[in-house]
Amino acid sequence: FVSQWDMNHHQRHVTRYSKLGFAGNSEPSFTIPTVVAVNESFLDQSEQCSSANWLAQYNAGVMADLDFFIGDEALSHFKSSGLYSLRSPIRHGQVNDWDTMERFWQQSIFNYLRCNPEEHYFLLTDSPVSTPESRECMGEIMFETFNVPGLYISVQSVLSLSAGFAYLKSLSEEDSEDSVSDMTGVVVDIGDGAPHIVPVVNGYVIGSSIKSFPLSGSDVTQFVMQLLQERGELLPPDDALDIARRVKETYCYTPSDIVKEFKKHDSKPSKYIKQWSAIKPKTGVPYTIDVGYERFLGPELRSICTN
Repeated sequence: FVSQWDMNHHQRHVTRYSKLGFAGNSEPSFTIPTVVAVNESFLDQSEQCSSANWLAQYNAGVMADLDFFIGDEALSHFKSSGLYSLRSPIRHGQVNDWDTMERFWQQSIFNYLRCNPEEHYFLLTDSPVSTPESRECMGEIMFETFNVPGLYISVQSVLSLSAGFAYLKSLSEEDSEDSVSDMTGVVVDIGDGAPHIVPVVNGYVIGSSIKSFPLSGSDVTQFVMQLLQERGELLPPDDALDIARRVKETYCYTPSDIVKEFKKHDSKPSKYIKQWSAIKPKTGVPYTIDVGYERFLGPELRSICTN
């Protein structure tokens, strides 16, 4: 796929993280969170400036366009300074903020990959349930803003199946004469974004047979955070979502009998209740929270929503 189109750069979005790299490498060069930190103070100045003072309004707008960070740098500036707000351009695998998405691509190309987009072909991945209008916007930004010479937008599931097939083929001594016909399978894509079950036949997605589920890893994280806050745990507002995600990844599990789990936690709280300790990034004050029922109630989000 990549070698056939001579793609020099590719980027894969998985809602929470983006993977950046060059064709021919065995692994991505960068894996960064798909977030953008924007300086809100310049945006406020641009709105407050009178129309007569057009120069100050113009300068404030220029600074707002330049003063932003992506990935881990965005998270760092958001935690250490109150001037920045976090924006996530992708929600459930769909781009919902194209201005923020364009900023993310800009930093990815020039600051991380450090390449001239006019000299490289690009491969972007997209959700299997993405609309034609969404792909049109992607192409418009890449061609008109970055002046790329060539662009290919592929469904993530097809690339996953292609990568698996290429790996198995590399292990086999006999090369298949018809490699396209072997590009058939079912891809189960579950992660921070919306889960999808995608059938692929001969390298083509059967769109009418795609099945999706409205709950994802980000919803479980939100539910764990809600449970902790409703129980009275004092979570730092800026870190609440990140704490909930780490609690989910570290302590959560799926029980076979939820009633027994309640009894175990009630009879031996010292054994089953865990503690999460951290330091507030802005004040440096240490804090500790208890993690109890959230350990097994978090993954039960589906049954709770169904009931």
